[in-house]
Amino acid sequence: MTPLHRQARAVLGTLGYGTHLRALRTAVRGRVALVTGASSGIGAATALRLAGAGATVLLAGRSTERLTAVRDSAVRAGGAARVHPADIADPASVAHLVEQVLAEHGRVDIVVNDASRSLRRAGAPGPSPVERFADHTRAAHVNYLGPVRLLLGLLPAMRARGGGHIVTIGTARAGGPADGWAAYAASRAAFETWLRTAVPGGPDDGVTATSVNFSPVREPADGRPYTADTGIDPEAAADAVCRALTRYPGPDTPWTTRLGGALSAAVLPPDGAVLTPLSGTGRRPAAGRGGPPGYTSSR
Repeated sequence: MTPLHRQARAVLGTLGYGTHLRALRTAVRGRVALVTGASSGIGAATALRLAGAGATVLLAGRSTERLTAVRDSAVRAGGAARVHPADIADPASVAHLVEQVLAEHGRVDIVVNDASRSLRRAGAPGPSPVERFADHTRAAHVNYLGPVRLLLGLLPAMRARGGGHIVTIGTARAGGPADGWAAYAASRAAFETWLRTAVPGGPDDGVTATSVNFSPVREPADGRPYTADTGIDPEAAADAVCRALTRYPGPDTPWTTRLGGALSAAVLPPDGAVLTPLSGTGRRPAAGRGGPPGYTSSR
C-alpha cells in the first residue's frame, strides 16, 4: 500500500480533522466538484475527502502522473474521480478544461481552487533579496488571472443551474506585511477582491464563495519544506476546506486561532482558519441550489 493510498484510506474512512463525515456527505454527495492543484498537498487531500463523501471529483493539475495516482487512490477507497490535466497559467489550457468538464460532466457544482505559485524573495541566494517584476507576473498568472479565467468560464453554467459553491485557497499573508512574500500575497489578495465582486451571493444568484486562508502549509508549492513547527499538515488544512462546504456564514474562529491571537498578534495560528462572510445572505439555499452560502476562512 502506497503512502498516498494510506492517506486516502485515512481521510475517506474516518471522520477526519473535525468535519463530520455525515455533514460533508450531505453537502457534496451527488455533486460534481472540480479541484485545481489536485496532484498534491491540500488539493489532493481535499479531493480524496470529497470523493469519499460521495462527490464526483474532477482532478485538475499539470502532472497527469500524479493526478492519476490521486484518482486511483480515491477509486480504491470507494470514491469517484476523473483526471483533467490543465495548466491554470495557460489560457488555452484553461479554456480546454472548461469545455471538457462541461461537455463530459454537464455541470460543475463545486470549485476548489488550490492551484498556486508561491514565491518568496527574502533570504534568496544573491546580493539582494529584493523582489523582481517577473515575480509579480508569474504569481499573477497562476494565483489571479488563471482562476479568474476558469471561473468566468464556469460561472454562467453554475448560475443557469441555480447555484454553486466556490472555495479558493488563499493565504494569511494577504492580510498584512510579510517579508519577501509581496508578489504572492498581492496576487492572492487581487483574486479574493475580484471574487467578492464577481460572486456577491445575492438571493437571486445562488452561487456562493469562500476564501480559506492559512499560515504556511507543508506542501511543495512553497519551494522549501516546512517543519512540524512552521507548517501545518495538508490533511488538517483540507478539513478547513471541507468546513467551508458544510457550514453557514458567520464568524467561526477555532481555538488554535484564538489562542494564537492571545499569545501574540504577530504569530499566525498553526492551523489558522478564521471564518467570516465573503458572499451569501445567510439564507438556507433551496435543495440542489449549490450548497450553503459562502464565507471566508483564514491559510
